[in-house]
Amino acid sequence: MRILIAEDDPSLRRLLEDLLALWGYDVVVAKNGIAALQILQSEDPPRLAMLDWMMPGMEGVEVCRKVREKTIESYTYIILLTSQQRDEDLAIGMEAGADDYITKPFKHNELRLRLRAGRRIIELQNELIDARDTFRTKASHDSLTGLWNHEEILHILAQELSRAERDEKCLGVIMADIDFFKKINDTYGHLAGDVVLRSTAGKMHSLMRSYDFIGRYGGEEFLVILPECCLECVAAFAERLRLSVSSDSIDTPEGMIPVTLSFGVAAANCKDRKIDAYSLVKAADEALYRAKENGRNRMEVAPAL
Repeated sequence: MRILIAEDDPSLRRLLEDLLALWGYDVVVAKNGIAALQILQSEDPPRLAMLDWMMPGMEGVEVCRKVREKTIESYTYIILLTSQQRDEDLAIGMEAGADDYITKPFKHNELRLRLRAGRRIIELQNELIDARDTFRTKASHDSLTGLWNHEEILHILAQELSRAERDEKCLGVIMADIDFFKKINDTYGHLAGDVVLRSTAGKMHSLMRSYDFIGRYGGEEFLVILPECCLECVAAFAERLRLSVSSDSIDTPEGMIPVTLSFGVAAANCKDRKIDAYSLVKAADEALYRAKENGRNRMEVAPAL
């Protein structure tokens, strides 16, 4: 783990640098408070820091206070190095945002234990962040395909419509449905059906631009959102998706399964009028229904909105 040592005394700084390196830390050094602050406010700051209380340019307490003013996810555990002994002075340091302090002169073993405690807290925080991120992913993503789930893709659509209206741009949507998916499940089993869903979702996602969105709308249906894409552009992209999916069978435990998709496309020209998400999805869904009625493995285009 990286640790910052901010100490203006060259001999003590060198001692700490050698000691912490011996204990397995990746040491970063600052000779004054201003340099320490720059390091701690960088894009990837050390997660542990030892700041001398008295330093030229900016005292360690002030560095600590300024670091805590910014709310960042990668919390740095800060230990103040101080000759202060009075409770009032130590309270000032802790109120500034320090997590711990150690008084000079210090015993090496005491320092090692305090650093170990700080490291354990940082590791626990990392576990909490990972757990939170996992929860957020589960709350917003479909567990089978990894795509946005129904609620999240509709939330994204509302956001993108607002953006399109603000910028007076077009916004396209595609409703896609795997043809005869019930028959695939009945013939090959639900495990093979899951493979078909994952593979189809992955293939479509691989063709998206970095700022496009795709979600599992429900069952075997997918909703694609194409910012800054008018009707002709949306139709061309849907046809590209159709050809890509239908060109190769999907390898499942039950053998190779040919898969085709039907598409309904719609687009809103937000420069001319305000379109709500419900109307846009409804138009694409009705076009999808026509595609399935007209033979499947095809695309139908909704009237201009």
